[in-house]
Amino acid sequence: MADTPPLLSGIRTQLQHLSERQRVISQNIANSETPGYKSREVETPDFADLLDSTGGGTGAARIARPRIEITSGMAALGARAPQSGHILMDKDISETKPDGNNITLEDQLLKMGQIQADFTALTNLYRKQQSLLKTALGKGGG
Repeated sequence: MADTPPLLSGIRTQLQHLSERQRVISQNIANSETPGYKSREVETPDFADLLDSTGGGTGAARIARPRIEITSGMAALGARAPQSGHILMDKDISETKPDGNNITLEDQLLKMGQIQADFTALTNLYRKQQSLLKTALGKGGG
């Protein structure tokens, strides 16, 4: 069985990321009136991981995202360890309400619009790639 072409693998990874991001932003919108709720965001996939998985990064220098470890001194000052997993606290907030909620519907709707635009671009790339593969196999494009 042939391997998935790197472009299709990258498109799949990005579509999965957009789907998860849409789910998290929907939760933000649903909790826009929940006292103390903090906006969340999904960690962006690491491009270097895509290169490594396709063999494109073999032998190349790799720059990793810095990882922070909380020391006891930092903890004493109130620092908290980053959340595990790929869902993070949103750093791009414009205001915090008196009840501690920092969800701004306008910001969340702008993010949803960007997700929709990205999804449209990726599905168009996918369709074009499929058409090229069909043409290459002699099964006609379109």
